Formats: sequence, structure tokens, C-alpha cells
Amino acid sequence: MSCCDHAPRGEGFSRRAAMGAIALGGGVSLLTSFSPQRAFAAGHADALLLNCMDYRLANDITRYMEQRGLAEQYDQLILAGASLGALNDKYPAWTEVFWAHLDLAIQLHQIHRLIVIDHRDCGAYKLLLGEAAVKDPDTELKSHVKQLYALRSVVLTRYPHLDIELGLMSLDGSVIPIV
Repeated sequence: MSCCDHAPRGEGFSRRAAMGAIALGGGVSLLTSFSPQRAFAAGHADALLLNCMDYRLANDITRYMEQRGLAEQYDQLILAGASLGALNDKYPAWTEVFWAHLDLAIQLHQIHRLIVIDHRDCGAYKLLLGEAAVKDPDTELKSHVKQLYALRSVVLTRYPHLDIELGLMSLDGSVIPIV
């Protein structure tokens, strides 16, 4: 059982369902079953996934990770813009959140991989970088690649042992690897 599960695996209760229940006000019953013995996470996760908050792609992100054989094998951090959310000057608190989650994922679940999935038609890219940064598909791709590379570079200076995978998701749910 991971730190975020409140029912044994296989009983049809997912982390996403728990977050939905909390968001809908059902968190009281979940939180009352919390025990101090579960306060510290046990176990191992393969990776930390950083992806954008865009609701249009939530199911596609989950499906992508499942297709890779990583269902229930990763921690997840969601920031607007994904790589841009983790590394920008306008919202420095987001960068702090990213580092705190990455640090905890390493300490609690011994992750060895960071997977960062940006996506096409990202509102955060439009707002933070301007329309010119995403004016056409080629320019948009270059903007994402630049940001993804910048994040990878900064992460590797702090955690050189981490494997880092970068990807760009299209609105159809397909992901192209950024190497």
C-alpha cells in the first residue's frame, strides 16, 4: 500500500478516486481512517511524473502511464505548464513546490526517474511566454523543447543519478519523446 492509498489494491479504489472524493467533500470519512502508522510512506515507486493540470488530458496521461506498464508505479505532481510550471520566474513558489515534491519522492519512494510530459496547446505557455512562443506548431515545439531541456539540466545538477524522460503530448493523447 502506498502513502496515498486508503484501501488495499484491487478493491477498485484509486488515488484519483480519493482526490475526487476529497474535492467533493467526502474527505472527512477518508481522513478519519488515517492512522499514524501510515504517516510515513513505505515502498518504492519507479518514477515521479510531472504533467500539466489541463483537464482535457487527465485521462490520456493516466492511459499513457498504464500503457507503459507504470500503473500504480509512480508519484504524480501536477503544475500548470508542467516543465514551465517547475521552472519560471513569474511563479517562483511553483519551483519550490516542484523541488519539495521531487525531494520527497526520492526520500520516501526511492524514485530513480523523473518523467516530464508537456502538452500542445498549453494555456500556461501562452500566458507565461506569450502567444509568439506558440504561434505555430514548429515554434510551439521549439518552446517546449527549450523549456524541457532547461528543466532537465537544472534537475541533473542537483540529482545527477536521476534518469529523466521528456515528452510532448498532443491533444489526441499521443506522446512524442523529446531526446
